[in-house]
Amino acid sequence: MGATGDRSLLRAGERVLLVDAKQRRYLLGLRPGATFHTHVGIVAHDDLIGVSEGSTVLGSTGRRFLVVRPTLAELVLKMPRGAQVIYPKDLAAILMEADIAPGQRVLEAGVGSGALSMALLRAGAGVVGYELREDFADRARANVAALVGDDASYRIELRDVYEGIDERGLDRVVLDLPEPWRVVPHAEAALRPGGILCAYLPTINQTSQLRLALEASRFGLPSTLEVLHRTWHVEARSVRPDHRMVGHTGFLTTARLLVPPAGAGDGPAGE
Repeated sequence: MGATGDRSLLRAGERVLLVDAKQRRYLLGLRPGATFHTHVGIVAHDDLIGVSEGSTVLGSTGRRFLVVRPTLAELVLKMPRGAQVIYPKDLAAILMEADIAPGQRVLEAGVGSGALSMALLRAGAGVVGYELREDFADRARANVAALVGDDASYRIELRDVYEGIDERGLDRVVLDLPEPWRVVPHAEAALRPGGILCAYLPTINQTSQLRLALEASRFGLPSTLEVLHRTWHVEARSVRPDHRMVGHTGFLTTARLLVPPAGAGDGPAGE
């Protein structure tokens, strides 16, 4: 069997997504001999192990279930979590706005349940996480290991980023915490010239305070945006926007660490 066929086969230990006839989604880890119970029937894990991704299987009541591997977006929304995760639409924007690329060294502060960590690692970056809560750190490690394995370039330190950053020469600093303006001076010391700071915040008041701190720093080229996500209903002649959408979830602010012009002194970048 070719390599493509091998990759399509579902194996024990993998996470898969079951989708029923009403498009309800169920995330489960495959274990030999186990069963998954829903209100429309029972699905045996052994009926899933070894089949190709994209197959349809029958439950105990004859109901059909589609089985696929979850995308990162689906996994983020369904995985076990303690802290609120960053929504997939914002994860995608962070990867683009922060220009995350393979081989970069990234500091993430406030790892929560590990959703952002997984997105950064899948993009090829090496990640150091600062997290205050040990239960959040343990949950993030478990979620990351389930997605990318134990060999990922990933470690979490139980420490307060407001008190400083030990790393130097970082490519990116990505923040998901309430007061990122307190991290700006530490990020100046930790990032390489041209490195990007990226902060995710729920309110415009917090965002405004961050922008004021950036103006008084060596960061320049600041930008703030939010992402609104609307799906469409497409069925025969009924083609229209869905009645519900994912509106505001957070503000995303980025800025780049600049080298002050010769003779510019210690003032804000660009003065």
